[in-house]
Amino acid sequence: MDATEKDMSQRGEPQSATDGVQRIDRRIVKVSVVEDQRDDEPTAQAAAAPASPRTEMHERLARPERLSGETYKIKSPLYEHALYVTINDLVLNPGTEHEERRPFEVFINSKSMDHFQWIVALTRIISAVFRKGGDITFLAEELRAVFDPRGGYLKPGGLYVPSLVAEIGLVIERHLQSLGLLEVDQPSAEVRAWLDDKRVEFEANSGAGNDAVSGFPRGATLCPQCSTMAVVSLDGCDTCLNCGYSKCG
Repeated sequence: MDATEKDMSQRGEPQSATDGVQRIDRRIVKVSVVEDQRDDEPTAQAAAAPASPRTEMHERLARPERLSGETYKIKSPLYEHALYVTINDLVLNPGTEHEERRPFEVFINSKSMDHFQWIVALTRIISAVFRKGGDITFLAEELRAVFDPRGGYLKPGGLYVPSLVAEIGLVIERHLQSLGLLEVDQPSAEVRAWLDDKRVEFEANSGAGNDAVSGFPRGATLCPQCSTMAVVSLDGCDTCLNCGYSKCG
C-alpha cells in the first residue's frame, strides 16, 4: 500500500475502483470463471447440441410389447370360410415432427386349414419385408398380379380380383393408403362428373339395366387400368365408367 492509499485509509475515506477493477486484499486460493448470461438466452452448449437422430424402419428394431393395427375381412365366393388379415403398425419417432406409422407385421387367420402352410409362409415373408424398411409399396402390386388358374371373382362395385392372394394384396394396398404411404388413384371431380353424365346417357340409350354385383351396366367389360367391369362404348370409343380410361386417349 503506497503513501496515498495509507493516508486515505487512516482518514476513513473509501478506496475507489478504477475501470471496474476491484482490489483484492486477501490471499487468492481458488479461481473460477462465471459467464454473464440471461435466463431467456440458450446456453452455447444447448445451441450447439445436435438434433435427435431420425429413426428409420430397419430389421434390427425390437418389437414393442404392444402394437396397434387394423383387421380386414376377406370373403371370397371361391372359399367357404372368410380370411381375416391383421396388419400391425409401429410408430417411429413418437412425439417429434418425424412421427410416422409404418406396417410392422401381418397375420392371417381363418377357420379353414386348407391353406395353412402357404398362409404362414406368406405372412412371414410379408412381415420380413415390412421390417426391412424402405419402399414397400411394390408388395401390393406384386400380390395383386397373382392369378388363380381356376379364375377370379367380382367384388361388390365391379372390381375384378384374379385370386385370393391378389385380394390380400388389395388389403395391403388399402392399408398403405390409409397410412399415407401410397396415393389413392381416383379421377378428378371434373372427370367424375363427366363420367356420371355419360353413364346416365348410356343407360338411357341402351335400355340395359345395371348388373347386380358390379352396379355398372350389363355387358360392361373389364378395364385394363382399374380392373373394374365398367368399360362400355361411348361415342364410338370404349370407355371405363369407373376410372375414365379410354382406348381413344
